Amino acid sequence: MDSADLQKLAQRTRFMREAGYALIFASALLALFLFVPLTPKVTQVTPQTAPAPETPSAFADIPLEAQAAIVYDTVTKETLYAKNADAQLPLASLTKLLTVYAALAELSPHTPITISADAALLEAPRAFNAGQTFALADLARLTLTASLNDGAAAIIEATAARQNRSQNEALASAAAALNLLQTYAVNGSGLDVTQAISGGYGSAFDLARLAGALVAQAPDVADATTQSSTHAVSAGGTSFRVKNTNPMVRSIPHLLLSKTGYTDLADGNLVLVFDVGIGHPIAIVLLGSSQKARFTDGTALVAATLAHFAGVPSL
Repeated sequence: MDSADLQKLAQRTRFMREAGYALIFASALLALFLFVPLTPKVTQVTPQTAPAPETPSAFADIPLEAQAAIVYDTVTKETLYAKNADAQLPLASLTKLLTVYAALAELSPHTPITISADAALLEAPRAFNAGQTFALADLARLTLTASLNDGAAAIIEATAARQNRSQNEALASAAAALNLLQTYAVNGSGLDVTQAISGGYGSAFDLARLAGALVAQAPDVADATTQSSTHAVSAGGTSFRVKNTNPMVRSIPHLLLSKTGYTDLADGNLVLVFDVGIGHPIAIVLLGSSQKARFTDGTALVAATLAHFAGVPSL
């Protein structure tokens, strides 16, 4: 091979080498274009928001003298506040709520109820003479408003007679119908039977549901207990006006039911049902407070309940 041929071979070799380099470079550029994004990826950073502080409970640190208490939403069936709410304690005259509920579940509101001799002899508060007759609804309104023992005794006597049962059986049947597991009564008035035995026992939880049921069952009867006094006329034409045993009825907005109770065994008891909205009753029950403190306890829980629904820690 002469020098000319060698020169041509060298040129061809150099050309092929340069072409190979160019091909490798082009391949690299293509790979870079295909697999590497032209614009940098921006990582989205979600800003961290501090959790909003919770509103303090309106029921926090409420000083109550009552041994047991509850604030119960009768619509949602929610317990908003509870203190020993399932404890079975003496009911005193709160037993009369069960008596009236049992009667109205069995008898017409117009059923005539006559005051018996035994009922007329019960200890005060009482207002009637033996032989006087009232429509059940009228007698119930007087009895619950003024916590009349003679009226309660006459009501449960008539109810038990209609059912052909004993009085405590009639009361037990009404408690069972509402699934009141802690409620038991031996008389219709709630008067202590002995120094050690109360006329009725129940829990704050049971009484809240009972009060709510009575408001739904007999709103006209319940409404009488929200007035400072109540009036009714016997079948014989005798007019009766009795005062409410609860002095705070005018201070509670939209009150639907009020009932007091007091005996040596029970101390001071109180039930309130009031509306926090249209058709939204809330029941408050206090058991085992003192004769005076039941009202201050009740005022504190009413205020806390209103604050709760207003979304503020206190009013």
